[in-house]
Amino acid sequence: MSTTTAETDTARRATGEPAEVQEEDLLLEHQLCFALTVAARSVVGAYKPVLEKLNLTHPQYLVMLCLWEESPRTVRNISEALAQEPATISPLLRRLEAAELITRRRADGNERALAVELTPKGAALRQQALQVPGTMMERLGLTRDQVTELHASMMGLIAATSR
Repeated sequence: MSTTTAETDTARRATGEPAEVQEEDLLLEHQLCFALTVAARSVVGAYKPVLEKLNLTHPQYLVMLCLWEESPRTVRNISEALAQEPATISPLLRRLEAAELITRRRADGNERALAVELTPKGAALRQQALQVPGTMMERLGLTRDQVTELHASMMGLIAATSR
């Protein structure tokens, strides 16, 4: 698809950028969405062999992180913390329950809410998981400061897209 001179001139006037810069902005290698997608897939893939030692998938690991911070939690609370729909979280919870890492029961005082709680086995797994962040920093060749900076940038993007 080619752009007419009039369209290019209109776009240039709108942004104040030279036409060459605007043209380069459409290169795949310059797309933020592309870089984020590939980076996310790559980082999650790098977690896989580390989490296999805990018998967890990456999504299960995220649920366990929530529960290691606070247990019990409702399904809705977990889904909000992970920015996922409850319907996405439910199959993960079933598998974690089958692995005897969590229990699910009706929340006290709210029959409609489901409370998720760590079992002793699930709580004990936290000790092994303490090695995951350091292992991942080493695998990715990142320092703690770099991870903190990347995290802050990603959280800024999340906040910007939530407005």
